[in-house]
Amino acid sequence: MSLPAFSEDAGPASAPVPKPAEVLPMPRRPGRFATRSLALLRGVAGQVLPPVVTLAVILLLWQGLAGDAAGGLPAPATIWLESRELIVDPFFDRGGVDKGLFWHALTSLQRVAVGFSLSAVVGVALGVLVGSSRLAHRSLDPIFQVLRTVPPLAWLPISLAALHEANPSALFVIFITAIWPIVINTAVGVRNIPQDYVNVGRVLRLSPPEYFLTILLPAATPYIFTGLRIGVGMSWLAIVASEMLLGGVGVGFFIWDQYNASRISDIVVALVWVGLVGFGLDRLVALAGRIVSRGASAS
Repeated sequence: MSLPAFSEDAGPASAPVPKPAEVLPMPRRPGRFATRSLALLRGVAGQVLPPVVTLAVILLLWQGLAGDAAGGLPAPATIWLESRELIVDPFFDRGGVDKGLFWHALTSLQRVAVGFSLSAVVGVALGVLVGSSRLAHRSLDPIFQVLRTVPPLAWLPISLAALHEANPSALFVIFITAIWPIVINTAVGVRNIPQDYVNVGRVLRLSPPEYFLTILLPAATPYIFTGLRIGVGMSWLAIVASEMLLGGVGVGFFIWDQYNASRISDIVVALVWVGLVGFGLDRLVALAGRIVSRGASAS
């Protein structure tokens, strides 16, 4: 048997060389800034879109139901046509009572600020007294429960008879309307202070001002600001109702004056202002409550 012919070109058998694996690029992850921005946009959209969509649906239904009817509640399109100047320029001032809604709302807010501040100071003080003393609770609580059921406008004739002037009478109506939820909620907060906190104050022999600032106020802050939020809402309701009867400048007077002039579209615009300002007051007091609560907890 002959051996196969030797070929110089033939080399030793070698394994096939594998091709390098194809490396796929990793997907880039969004940076922290992009992630936070996306989360913020989602949060804003979740808070803003639902009420905007609901408002749009209400306006469409309102427009469809009201239509072009001559009487009754005007449609949104009619309100825009008749009250465009009042909506676009709420800052005009032609003298007297011929002013934009901004100035009427500002006058009402000034009255609310004075009356509500007085009711807050007196209400918190009375609430602490009623919540701390059983004798004061038995003596004053039944009277408070009776007086708080009196409607705000029922106090107006009495205040006019006693004070003889419109502005002080409006302030009194605000004060007497807003004070009751502040007193009641403050008293509940004081009575719900844990007994361990009271015992600590006795062991440390804290003076009344020190006990109020370090123990009572931090523990009762949520209750106090709940009463303040209810009180500021009732103050805004009371001043609008009072101004309808007292006259002068103010949102309540503006609504009643436009009613006498049969300008229903202007009344609707004023009601929107009343709602927005009331919402802003509630949010402002709630923000103050969160700030005070954090400061009290930190201290």
